[in-house]
Amino acid sequence: MRRAPHPLAALLVATTLAMGTPVFAAPAQLAQFGDEAASSNARRVADWVIASGDNGGLPFVIIDKVQARVFVFRADGRLSGASAILLGLAKGDGSVPGIGQRSLASIGPAERTTPAGRFVAALGPDLGPQEVVWIDYDAGVSMHRVVTANRAERRLQRLATASPLDNRISYGCINVPAAFFDKVVGPAFAGTYGVVYILPEVRSLQEVFGLGAPSSGR
Repeated sequence: MRRAPHPLAALLVATTLAMGTPVFAAPAQLAQFGDEAASSNARRVADWVIASGDNGGLPFVIIDKVQARVFVFRADGRLSGASAILLGLAKGDGSVPGIGQRSLASIGPAERTTPAGRFVAALGPDLGPQEVVWIDYDAGVSMHRVVTANRAERRLQRLATASPLDNRISYGCINVPAAFFDKVVGPAFAGTYGVVYILPEVRSLQEVFGLGAPSSGR
């Protein structure tokens, strides 16, 4: 997917490598979802992030592909906001090699996946005047305001429905409501990095994040 050069791309890679094996004392408080409904997997990963300190003192985001929801947290695990999202048309947890260098017209329906994993992310420019949150720059995957240029795709209507089944429409990027990006996502990443955890839908949490069997309780 063609995009503008990211002036922080090299630094993002260095930060990702530097944060590979964080060691922090576990705080008493786990992730706080408040009244927001969340899947057991989303709660489990968020609690693990706080208990292990895997976010390295940075704000973090949980993206639940199965439920088509995003949760944005402050560094201490307090929820800043949650929203419905749109994501890749195709089911899958990886990106096709080299897909970030291809034109959108060349990307087939089965290749339009949102990859799972842990990503160090930052605000940066796209081809337009507005910033996006670059999640996987090499694969062309970002989180941005919902794209409404193609009315036939009915993206705003898809975001408004209660079911996650019609939220698969993008080429792999995560679309969020414009107001949510402006009020929650943008401020969370302003002047800093964040860590984005995209939950798998084909692979297991063990394969993607190294988490074992869930314990009792939350």
